[in-house]
Amino acid sequence: MEFKAILSSQEQAERAQWVKEHNSKINQGKNPQQNLGKDDFLKLLIAQLSYQDPTAPMEDKEFIAQMAQFSTLDQMTSMATDFSRLAALIAGSEATGVLGKSVEIAAGDTVIRGTVKAVTREDSPKVLVQGSYYSWNQVTTVFEE
Repeated sequence: MEFKAILSSQEQAERAQWVKEHNSKINQGKNPQQNLGKDDFLKLLIAQLSYQDPTAPMEDKEFIAQMAQFSTLDQMTSMATDFSRLAALIAGSEATGVLGKSVEIAAGDTVIRGTVKAVTREDSPKVLVQGSYYSWNQVTTVFEE
């Protein structure tokens, strides 16, 4: 006996809407990851090695290629971390360079002008102007006194 299920276009639209609503409930509050990280890559490689056919094991060339990809991924992750540190170091250096100078700071709709009295050393440095700390990113203009 052969069974075929044919849905009308209305039933297909209802089914698609149900799937969309169900998926949105499942993914609510989650931020789906778009890229594989090195942990994901290792899990895939281990699964591949665990479930490979013993009568037809993975070719040496394939394994070497995958290990090279993993090495490249690891190096790129390391470079991204190093670039983040470098960016923070440059921002801190720029912020330190304005000590004693007048600056304009965009704080919402208001512009604050004053002399930089102190600078914090953080990943995102802050400058002390008129008794309050502001993010270095809020500084719009630096004036030579």
